[in-house]
Amino acid sequence: MPEASSLSARPDPTTAGSATAGSGSATAGSGSATSDGASAEAAAGHAPPARPATHGGGALLVLLGTLTAIGPLSLDMYLPAFPAMTADLHATPAQIQLSLTTCLIGLALGQLVTGPLSDRFGRRLPVLIGVTAYALLALACAAAPSAGVLAATRFVQGFAGGTGVVVARAIVRDLYSGRAAAKYFSRLTLVFGVAPVAAPSLGSLVLGGFGSWRWVFLTLGAIGLLLAAAVAWRLPETLPVQRRTTGGLGATARAMRRLSADRIYLGYALTQGLAFAGLFAYISGSSFVFQDVFGLPSGVFSLIFGANALALVATGQLNARLLDRTGPRPLLVTTLIVGVAAGAGLLAGAAAGAVVPVAVALFVFVGSLGMVMPNSTALALDRHPEAAGTAAALMGAVQSVVGALAAPLVGLGGAGSAVPMALVVVGAAVLSLAAVLTLARSGTRTAAA
Repeated sequence: MPEASSLSARPDPTTAGSATAGSGSATAGSGSATSDGASAEAAAGHAPPARPATHGGGALLVLLGTLTAIGPLSLDMYLPAFPAMTADLHATPAQIQLSLTTCLIGLALGQLVTGPLSDRFGRRLPVLIGVTAYALLALACAAAPSAGVLAATRFVQGFAGGTGVVVARAIVRDLYSGRAAAKYFSRLTLVFGVAPVAAPSLGSLVLGGFGSWRWVFLTLGAIGLLLAAAVAWRLPETLPVQRRTTGGLGATARAMRRLSADRIYLGYALTQGLAFAGLFAYISGSSFVFQDVFGLPSGVFSLIFGANALALVATGQLNARLLDRTGPRPLLVTTLIVGVAAGAGLLAGAAAGAVVPVAVALFVFVGSLGMVMPNSTALALDRHPEAAGTAAALMGAVQSVVGALAAPLVGLGGAGSAVPMALVVVGAAVLSLAAVLTLARSGTRTAAA
């Protein structure tokens, strides 16, 4: 795809509402593209933007989806190697798990720092540096001599990986707005939704094939290098020079203040962050619940986990189709209500000690997130096209922090019950719905886009 600063998004053929990358705002005022959009821009004194090469659409989707999947790959791929790492590094399980926490914190801080940088220096350079550093730091993790060194290196690796996550979201906002952005985020779930399921399986495969946990990080390094090469080759620059921010730290601080003062933006950011907390509670607690509490074999648990991931991907694609008929906000509110109902069913099943209601409720809850995530992301980023990188950074940081708080809560209730996980899931679902109905209650103008 070309890298000219005039690069713009091609509107989705089934919907209106795309934004040009040269202006970052939706055409036709309401966010709906019109057939005479080019003439309208010409009348306003803007030259019609160049259209990207048609062959780049699918490749760009896969590339952005893979960048977004850096998070789950980093967090989930080495989980099967925890016992081997504990023995090899002469560490306790808690010391090895610390590397998971430091990586998650690094992901959050990396997004906070590099998001504003991408608003100033463009999208390509920060993500190319970040993904390359991520790959090299994976190699450093593979050589870690102790659990302490591993935890520190994982923090820096997570920081570098956060660049890809935040820039991928900002690029989508550069290219699309309104319904078109929500549809594109929905399609990203085709890649992102598979990562949490594929990552542990890939880690187990590498561990079984090579016999050492260090090969898991060598594989992450190889993935990172391939991704860096793909970024250098295929990723377009979607933020032209005339739209970049200036002013250094002062401008970043002002942008952060604007975002923090925007109640509607914060409402959608919290909606997504709390929904992610429910997902993280499920990921961190479901293995224990199904295998230890209900006594299911690991193969059955893998099938349940895989089915739930497929539900998330399928509803994401359904969301893209439904956006042809309605806006992202009504879909968001409806699926949040479904999530609350599923959470209530999960709690009832957990209290009764019944595995089937628990499995069904989790299937519905995880599936609902396939609509919650893309719609809440699009609605939040639509508020601030002039600082898409900073807006994506703050949203990603909220998501990481709230998600990090969910995992310890699942373990507070002790062993022998699925109730603690159910309480965290239903609590996150209720708070997520409350955020969109209160803080983001005036967001219907954006939803109409």
